[in-house]
Amino acid sequence: MPMPSFSSSTAPAGRRRPALVAATAVTVATLLAAAGCSGSDGSDSGSSGQDGQTSQNNQDAQDGQHESDKTAAPKNLTSQKLDWKACPTPSAAEGGGTAPSPLPGGTKWECASMAAPLDYAKPEDGTIELALIRARTSDPGKRLGSLVFNFGGPGGSGVTGLPSFGKDYEKLRTRYDLVSFDPRGVGRSDPVECKDDKQLDAYYAKDMTPDDTAEEKSYVDGLKWYAGGCEQKSGKALPHVGTVNAARDMELMRQVLGDDKLNYFGISYGTELGGVYAHLYPKSVGRAVFDAVVDPTESSEQGSLGQARGFQLALTNFAKDCVSRGDACKLPGSTPQEIENFVVALLDRLDKKPIAGLGGRQLTETQATNGIAQALYSKEYWPLLEQGLDEADGGSGALLLVLSDAMNGRNEKGQYSNIQAANAAVNCVDSKQRYTLAQTKAKLPEFRQVSPVFGDFLGWGLLGCSEWPVPGESDKPDVSAPGAAPILVIGNTGDPATPFEGAQAMAKALGKGVGVELTYEGQGHGAYNSGSECVQNAVNGYLLDGKVPKAGTVCK
Repeated sequence: MPMPSFSSSTAPAGRRRPALVAATAVTVATLLAAAGCSGSDGSDSGSSGQDGQTSQNNQDAQDGQHESDKTAAPKNLTSQKLDWKACPTPSAAEGGGTAPSPLPGGTKWECASMAAPLDYAKPEDGTIELALIRARTSDPGKRLGSLVFNFGGPGGSGVTGLPSFGKDYEKLRTRYDLVSFDPRGVGRSDPVECKDDKQLDAYYAKDMTPDDTAEEKSYVDGLKWYAGGCEQKSGKALPHVGTVNAARDMELMRQVLGDDKLNYFGISYGTELGGVYAHLYPKSVGRAVFDAVVDPTESSEQGSLGQARGFQLALTNFAKDCVSRGDACKLPGSTPQEIENFVVALLDRLDKKPIAGLGGRQLTETQATNGIAQALYSKEYWPLLEQGLDEADGGSGALLLVLSDAMNGRNEKGQYSNIQAANAAVNCVDSKQRYTLAQTKAKLPEFRQVSPVFGDFLGWGLLGCSEWPVPGESDKPDVSAPGAAPILVIGNTGDPATPFEGAQAMAKALGKGVGVELTYEGQGHGAYNSGSECVQNAVNGYLLDGKVPKAGTVCK
């Protein structure tokens, strides 16, 4: 069941793996319009021949496989040809909307389906269809191959995400076909389903920071209820939607696309997925970039505490900015601490009595906390946060509810994508850790000390996978990748969702000569799309020209 954590959704506590917030920029803008709110933003040739001509690549894949993963897709799948066509309208599970518009210059997006084993250990048990999208390179004569993106989550749709960002990667398209996909269990790729829209509306309004025995029982009952729905609707898929299988899917994708190496751009959870891929297939790694990096060395508890610190730091930075504008700041308080105290008091009031929200729905403490976190993913959303907090203080919760809806994958029609369900399924099958009620309650004081605003929310999230019907696979992901090509690992000092320290941990875990750390001193979740010319030059220099930045480079 979706539970408190800020990983593009309020998902069960596993390792914290947030998605890039800008992926929801279009959703936020649409919802804001619906709410009447104002505010600011946010030929089939492969590199070594036609799609499907992969006999040599199949051998390369066998040679590049790590000793810990000898599971390979059967030849009938590695040799499949993709039927690229005009992209359809996004499915409800992908978030709905319209088919992607052409890129500047007229290049049209193309979509295809790729068959992959449901169970790589038992390929005879059948296949699932994975949805892919691409935009062909703007300069075929200089083409290096495909550049595969994962924007995070887990649970984010790459088929809808990549077109949202397409113009931001136009320079990369000079040498690559830009490619993304809906990972297994996500969007159009055999999506995990749990509950219907009306049930989710009611559920997301519930109190997820219980204060007494009755609320604790309601919370635990909700875990069982949600997990039961997932098992009923998607039980066959649940054991197979983890990150290891998603990494295997990317290796199959590399072969089917006809690329000698996997060139990759992973963001947020996409960095963990990329790290697992590099561990399993080190010799298949091409030019890869990890941005907004997940710490692969942390437990569930450590990851959640790190997020609590990160979001509290981002709130402090937001409050400092507001105070620096003097009377122009709409929030009460002449110091950052006073503004933070105001936020705590507002949430406490909402815990006792929700306020009017939008379309007959109310804003609860849980939804307000979710909405605040959503706005902290990007400095561009700070004006919306200021406005939303000010309006909520006056009794109108519409804007914070809009932001919460964007985090939860709810569109203006009241339809939910499956980002929450997929996030839960991946987190809980990836992580062995299962906390009891007593263990969770014992951890709460530490969480509250770390963050008066987000501590309770994230602390209670430790209980999230306790009722999940499928056991977890490991304690932590293995991302060691000896022999892999250099991977550029970018950490942002002001990142609320994947704290800066994760980049250093990932670079070290990848191994000497593999992880190359770059620091961006800025705000928000992710660095490449922050507007930093220094970061973009470093990334573009590596992906386009193979120039590896000096380890320890700092961009401001």
